[in-house]
Amino acid sequence: MKINHLLRSYEQGNRDFVGIDLKNTDLSQVMLIAVDMSHANLMGANLSRAFLTKSNLTGAILNGADLTYAKMSQVQLKDADLTKANLTGAFMVKSLLVGTKLSGANLSRANLRGSDLRGANLCNSNLYRSNFRGANLCGANLGGANLRGAKLSGATLTYVSFKGVDLTGALMKDVDLSGANLENVDLSGSRLNNSNLTGANLQGAKLREANLRGANLTNANLKGADLTGAIFEPSYLREPLFWEPDSEVFSYYAFCSTELG
Repeated sequence: MKINHLLRSYEQGNRDFVGIDLKNTDLSQVMLIAVDMSHANLMGANLSRAFLTKSNLTGAILNGADLTYAKMSQVQLKDADLTKANLTGAFMVKSLLVGTKLSGANLSRANLRGSDLRGANLCNSNLYRSNFRGANLCGANLGGANLRGAKLSGATLTYVSFKGVDLTGALMKDVDLSGANLENVDLSGSRLNNSNLTGANLQGAKLREANLRGANLTNANLKGADLTGAIFEPSYLREPLFWEPDSEVFSYYAFCSTELG
């Protein structure tokens, strides 16, 4: 379908474009709100600054597509293929990305607040300073991703593998990281206040100057972790809480609350 035909059809009230083939087409700044483009072929398409709010792109092919600064709040991208797509600065608040393929994609400074990314593949993606506040990333693949300075406060990251991930300076307050694999991950300067790290694997992790006030590290593995300058207890506690640096598994229990004195 040619672009002018598509836009004319949209202006006439048509919202059904299921399976449409728009490979390598220029759709920059186009307005296609609440359309059904599920299973569409948009490989290599230019959708920069496009308005796709509340649209259905389930199962769509968007490999290598340009979605920079696109408006995509409440968009359905379940099982869509966005491998190596450019989503820099994209606005994707409360979007559905369950099982979405985003490996090698650029999501730097993208806003995915409150989005559902369960089981999404984000390996080797660029998530620099992206916003995942309150997002659900349970079971997502983040191997090799760049999460430097990312906002992850309130996110669900249970049983996520962070192998090779850079989390330097990430904001992870009130995050659920129970059972997560953070082995050898760089968390230097990260803010992990009040986070749940129960049973997390932090072996060999870099936690230099990380803020872990109020964090729950019950049964966490901190063997070989670099805790230089890390903050565990509130400032009014003179002594650190229970710490076993010589044990086989390095356990550190931090149950900090205002009731402690």
